[in-house]
Amino acid sequence: MKLSVFPFLFLTLIFQSCSFSGYEFHVSPNGNDTNTGTEQEPIKTITAASRLAQPGDVITVHEGIYRERINPPRGGDSDQNRITYQAADGEKVVIKGSELVKDWELVNDDTWKAIIPNSFFGEFNPYLDLINGDWFNPKGRAHHTGAVYLDGHWLTEAATFDLVLDAADQTPLWFAQVDSTDDGNTSIWAQFKGVNPNEELVEINVRQSVFYPKETGINYLTVKGFTMEHAATPWSPPTAEQIGLIGTHWSKGWIIEDNTIQYSTCVGITLGKHGDEFDNTSANSAEGYVKTIERGTANGWTKENIGHHIIRNNKISHCEQAGIVGSLGPIFCQIYENEIHDIHIRRLFTGAEMAGIKLHGAIDTEIWGNHIYRTCRGIWLDWMAQGTRVSQNLLHDNGPYEDLFLEVNHGPALVDNNLLLSHKSILVNSQGEAFVHNLIAGQIRVLSGERRLTPYLKNHSTEVAGLAPNKSGDERYYNNILVGAANLGEYDKTVLTNWMDGNVFLNGAKPSEAEPYPLLLPDFDPEISIVEKKDGWYLEMKIDNEWASIQEKIIITTDMLEATEVPNLPFVMPDGSSYNIDIDYFGKKRNSKNQFPGSFVMGEDGTLVIKVW
Repeated sequence: MKLSVFPFLFLTLIFQSCSFSGYEFHVSPNGNDTNTGTEQEPIKTITAASRLAQPGDVITVHEGIYRERINPPRGGDSDQNRITYQAADGEKVVIKGSELVKDWELVNDDTWKAIIPNSFFGEFNPYLDLINGDWFNPKGRAHHTGAVYLDGHWLTEAATFDLVLDAADQTPLWFAQVDSTDDGNTSIWAQFKGVNPNEELVEINVRQSVFYPKETGINYLTVKGFTMEHAATPWSPPTAEQIGLIGTHWSKGWIIEDNTIQYSTCVGITLGKHGDEFDNTSANSAEGYVKTIERGTANGWTKENIGHHIIRNNKISHCEQAGIVGSLGPIFCQIYENEIHDIHIRRLFTGAEMAGIKLHGAIDTEIWGNHIYRTCRGIWLDWMAQGTRVSQNLLHDNGPYEDLFLEVNHGPALVDNNLLLSHKSILVNSQGEAFVHNLIAGQIRVLSGERRLTPYLKNHSTEVAGLAPNKSGDERYYNNILVGAANLGEYDKTVLTNWMDGNVFLNGAKPSEAEPYPLLLPDFDPEISIVEKKDGWYLEMKIDNEWASIQEKIIITTDMLEATEVPNLPFVMPDGSSYNIDIDYFGKKRNSKNQFPGSFVMGEDGTLVIKVW
């Protein structure tokens, strides 16, 4: 984690996470669900404690492994009177959606078989549960939400039974068959190369989620300090209920913080929509998503009812769709200081909706200070990114797609002080954004000719003001450092006017015709690299103080950015106050008389080595 940024939020956020005045229930593996929940007489399961907790109460969970799905029956009644679920200080608490499996029998070579009664799974059997939905592409084979884990890490589902019997494949595989009768069995074949699974930790997915309310409107919960893993989560398109390993399910005011969230078949954290009978009938169309928005509005999609979640300081990894996903639900949220990696890296299936963070409707949502790497795509803001800010994030080693994709938004949205260091940095199929003080080391691609009509909103509201075409352009680039394949000339084909100034172009990076005085250093290669060391991640690059000679010296403000064409609104913060971009990537004040380009002041000529996470 890097130094704290956005310090003006901290007193409020600390108060939100710590305030409680009710009863404290203790949970321990050594407890009993008939106990009162004192520290001397703890409850055994988190689920039993959740049934007792009322607004203002705290559930403190002590060290151990808990194999259960928490379905909180109620939430708090205000931000100051919430229900808190927390791991005890200094104790490792693991909540799993999996169960242990023993009694494996060797079939041949490294392939073993386990037979499990269908009754073991209850009403939900992940080995019958196919992954499917809008914008999902199975790549010509079946995929189930089940999984098999050896020592905590998952094996890969085989496309056919024959493959799991073939020892030639270097990737350990599993395959399942389920009898059609309730009193039948589920048979699982799995490759355990060189080990006896009866002597190792072998687990299988059993639960669809780990912490997720079945009902909507469970507001004001804090979930803190847990390791949560192994969930048979479904595909989460923007048109359907989005069920994550942990998810907020159409509610308001959650705080999800300091957790490790890993090994979800599809999604880690969901901030998404309600379910309704019309879901998954949109035929993958823009018109269908407009209807989804209309249904959301009919089901209470307003600033007063939905969103305002805080997702902070979590470690999210090994999710095969997205680390964080949301549709309509991620409004007025704070997503910050999370480490997100190894997302959609197996690529057994494809489609849309895959990214470290993938949001539809990130209205007035701030995404800042996150570290996102080894994902298929870093951040994808799709539809209605209005009032959104993406700031002070570190993105690298993402691919094959971009660090940042902006799709069919009208703005205003601000992208500032980020390190975008992957081979592909930015894809824009939007208009009305501002890019300020970023270090952009990868390809920039701009699309034009978009035909979809997409919504713009009333200011700081979910109320749709109208639908508009995405003509392309109406973009601003100020005080960025662009390297190599970063080509702002892509904007010369847009329909609307663009504004650019104060940018530096290194090692062949190209300016747009919209920039009157670009600083071009085509022969200077900064040789950027991001290196992991024992104490964190470091940026290494060569620098040249000639960058500081650039003409643009003023601090970038709301007035300078002006209003977007659609919806004709200024770039302002969620509370309506003006932007004054006078801090850098580290949260340090900039020199008001000399606005050094890029994400921070780089100092003297030579080689820079600086810790960035």
